[in-house]
Amino acid sequence: MDRLVTDLAVLVLAGFVGYTVISKVPNTLHTPLMSGTNAIHGVVVLGGLLLMAESSGWFEKLLLVIAVAFGTINVVGGFLVTDRMLEMFKQREPPKMGEDASKAAGAGTADPAGADGPAGAGEAGEAR
Repeated sequence: MDRLVTDLAVLVLAGFVGYTVISKVPNTLHTPLMSGTNAIHGVVVLGGLLLMAESSGWFEKLLLVIAVAFGTINVVGGFLVTDRMLEMFKQREPPKMGEDASKAAGAGTADPAGADGPAGAGEAGEAR
């Protein structure tokens, strides 16, 4: 009973400390920190896989499968969010004026047969 009370006290205190730390993080840093933390969740996946060999009952195995599944989802989500966030910071080259002008001037005038259409094919209505 004494051990249970100690463990519950540590859990409650850890919750308060976590809430206090996260609430002081500025919004601009919240997403990178959370995506990195989700990626670190791989420890849960590894621990679940290691404990699966030692589990004895079906209920333990079920809980471990659920833990590994949720941990994997969290890891993949963390990497996807990190990748998407890093894409936002990449420099994009502005389009060159010559390329935009030629695309705008040629819009809607493309030959449906393609630039290298069949030999002898001319404009519609043109005599051959």
